[in-house]
Amino acid sequence: MAMRGLTVFIADIRNCRVRELEEKRINKEMANIRTKFKEGSLSGYDKKKYVCKLLYMYILGWDIDFGHMEAVNLISSNKYSEKQIGYLGITLLMHENSDLVRLVVNSIRKDLDDNNEIHNCLALHAIANIGGREMAESLAGDVHRLLVSPNSKSFVKKKAALTMLRLFRKHPDVIPAPDWAERITNIIDDYDLGVCLSVTSLITALAQQYPEAFMMAIPKAITRLHKVIVERDFSADYVYYKIPIPWLQVKLLRLLQYFPPTEDPNMAEMLHNVLQTIINNSQETPRNVQHNNAQNAILFEAINLAIHMDCESDIVRQATNILARFILSKETNVRYLGLETMAHLAAVTDELDEIKKHEETIILSLRDKDISVRRRGLDLLYSMCDVSNAKTIVSELIRYLHIADYALREEMVLKIAIMTEKYATEHSWYVDVILQLISSAGDHVGEEVWYRVVQIVTNHENLQEYAAKMVLHYMRSPHCHENMLKVGGYILGEYGHLIANLPGASPIEQFNTLHARFGLCSLATRALLLSTYIKFINLFPEIKGAILAVFNQYRHVLDAELQQRACEYMAIATMPTDDLLQTVCEEMPQFPERESALLSRLNEKTNMTEDKRTWNIGGKDSNEKTPANLLAAKEKNENGNVDDLAAALGNAGINTPSAADEATPKAGLSWKDQLAPGYEVWYNRLRDGTDGVLYEDSILQIGIKSEYHGHLGRLAMYFGNKTHTQLNSFSVTVESPEGLVIASSHTLATSIGPSTQIQQLYSLECQQILTDVPLIRISYQAGSIQSIYLKLPVTLTRFIEPIQLASADFFGRWKQIGGPPREVQAIFKSSERINLEKARSVLVNNRMGICDNVDPKPGNFVATGVLNTSLSGKVGCLLRLEPNRETDMYRLTIRTTSDVVSKHLKEILQSALL
Repeated sequence: MAMRGLTVFIADIRNCRVRELEEKRINKEMANIRTKFKEGSLSGYDKKKYVCKLLYMYILGWDIDFGHMEAVNLISSNKYSEKQIGYLGITLLMHENSDLVRLVVNSIRKDLDDNNEIHNCLALHAIANIGGREMAESLAGDVHRLLVSPNSKSFVKKKAALTMLRLFRKHPDVIPAPDWAERITNIIDDYDLGVCLSVTSLITALAQQYPEAFMMAIPKAITRLHKVIVERDFSADYVYYKIPIPWLQVKLLRLLQYFPPTEDPNMAEMLHNVLQTIINNSQETPRNVQHNNAQNAILFEAINLAIHMDCESDIVRQATNILARFILSKETNVRYLGLETMAHLAAVTDELDEIKKHEETIILSLRDKDISVRRRGLDLLYSMCDVSNAKTIVSELIRYLHIADYALREEMVLKIAIMTEKYATEHSWYVDVILQLISSAGDHVGEEVWYRVVQIVTNHENLQEYAAKMVLHYMRSPHCHENMLKVGGYILGEYGHLIANLPGASPIEQFNTLHARFGLCSLATRALLLSTYIKFINLFPEIKGAILAVFNQYRHVLDAELQQRACEYMAIATMPTDDLLQTVCEEMPQFPERESALLSRLNEKTNMTEDKRTWNIGGKDSNEKTPANLLAAKEKNENGNVDDLAAALGNAGINTPSAADEATPKAGLSWKDQLAPGYEVWYNRLRDGTDGVLYEDSILQIGIKSEYHGHLGRLAMYFGNKTHTQLNSFSVTVESPEGLVIASSHTLATSIGPSTQIQQLYSLECQQILTDVPLIRISYQAGSIQSIYLKLPVTLTRFIEPIQLASADFFGRWKQIGGPPREVQAIFKSSERINLEKARSVLVNNRMGICDNVDPKPGNFVATGVLNTSLSGKVGCLLRLEPNRETDMYRLTIRTTSDVVSKHLKEILQSALL
């Protein structure tokens, strides 16, 4: 229903020709609204109408100091129109620190819990717009619940994801991202691409701060990209100018750049197909501008990911040719992206020859009409600079510095200074360039630049005389900048004596050159020059009189710093002896080697965006501490070196384990404390067998089949959906004990159809002696996220090969091994009547070879075997089992060549015999 009073009020305001008439009408309406609010007993319609009028006044710029409570009351209304205006009112009139925020928290929570999706959305809008800490702490859990709930509509999930993103950016410490990582990441598999897009934006932000917790997003992102780009599995609603949901493609490609390259061969192959398909699709240039823009956005992000994965790959070589074409494009956007992506390549690759072929084109980009293109050209020149082309690039940049934009000059000065220092082959060239830089762009030379010059000159003795001579030359120019005076003051004070005998560089000439500009300097520079003068007295006593006159003059100035220095220096210089003067003016020691402050300053200027950079502008050494590289280094330290293992598995014809599938402990999971109730029944049945059911409930059945040979094994797992609905977000994670490597043969499907079954094959390798069994976690979505934790029956005995020994050989080796610690013995009572056939089957199922007629006592068992490991070698195993059928007790004696194996073999067999 239209609000006639509001319509009339807006018309009256628009008809006011001057501000005075508008103010008069506003004051009249405010007085009327105040009166109505004080009277009370207003209907919901009237409250809504008056709040709308107040909001209109607020939007026009008038201060509104009442009506807040009426807006809060409207939120509690059951009518959508009234609730909507209430939420609009608090969104506009309240800020995050408003005292009234706590009054609306309960109303917002009630709407979040409501079954009405429209009410959910209004509440989410208010949270995202106000976004205060108190609101985040109180309602973040409710927002998360709406996001992961299987009952939430797609449009509610999208708003919940973006609301969570807003809260995280505003108050990152309030969101327990690692605890929610799994459930949030599973939403990437959502059938609705819009939900996937929203949650990918959220995960990209979270992964930058918690990369380890969101490692599970890697396979899901690659699988989703493969479905959209290669399999063409998408809804027609999300096609934008023949490109399927380009925003999602770009976000997923960027998300993967925050993680180290995947080591899973199946995932790597899928990703290669995705990138190759994108490259192939870009060969034809679309005529439509929107189509072209979407295609280029995906292409450049794909190239960035390819560079991140492997900068020497065939895809990157293809991309280099594409970039060479793009930096010559007539379109400004394409040139910009081409230069930026080529700068990324130059920043991480060792081979710059292909990029150097386009050096002239890149230098010409410095004169582009668009400043953003000029910036990218500067970044690319900085990244591609090395010893071979440093002089060319630096000379071009200095020549361009005179006509460059003022906004660009400070950054250019920093980069020129860094390149000159980093790639200088001659110290004299370094000094020439930096002094020329200070002379020509002094206003844009920061303190860090001349500080660094001083450090380098001080630390290189062969540079000091040349630097003193050149700085004296530049100070005599008509337009000497104050920064040049600072450098000259320091260098001449320390090393002026090295050039004192040269024509035009006598002590008095050095002093006169400095003092001629003394009165035009800032107070800080004058203080520095006073220190230079006291050093001159120590170096050149013949000019002491001229300098003392300066000290005497500045003993009475108003500035405390200058006055103190002048007084102290005057006192030192006029002492009867020069002992204190020589001590105070000793030559400066060398500065300790440390990272250049110029690099820190440059990184401050380039890291000011919302998202963290996936690469840094500069050479390869500048990219050693990117988020992905730091995470990869940490994983490498935790997992150790697997190169030898990869070679061994390759020879055996088994797939190499990957970072995604290799069993690694997951942070924050105490799996042994979460094992499924009753798992022991199935586990004990399979402990002595090779195939059967590992777990079963009303939803899922899990079966296994296995075979072993030497130190290698194969394990097939079957997952059956017993229900008539699809199981989504299905994933399997394995945690392997130390010494056992587990690799999957392919990527597991993320869903199981009704009454269907999927399987996963694993390759096993026993590298060292096993002291524990693998743990497995199966998670899926059936209404809510369900997780099952189980033990896999892969014990030490699986890698034993049975052997047969004659009586003499057995007892000979038995004596050779000797007693403890290699011998362990256990005497225990059976839980049931002793059955000799069962005892024999236990030994056989644990892969021990029964040696008949070796033990002189009938009914006793003698068994032998060899434990195989790929890295720790072989371990011989001998045992004697002596059953006492009268007392139903066993005596088990084990001797092996490893005390660790003896202990664990005893535990396994004793548990099976009980």
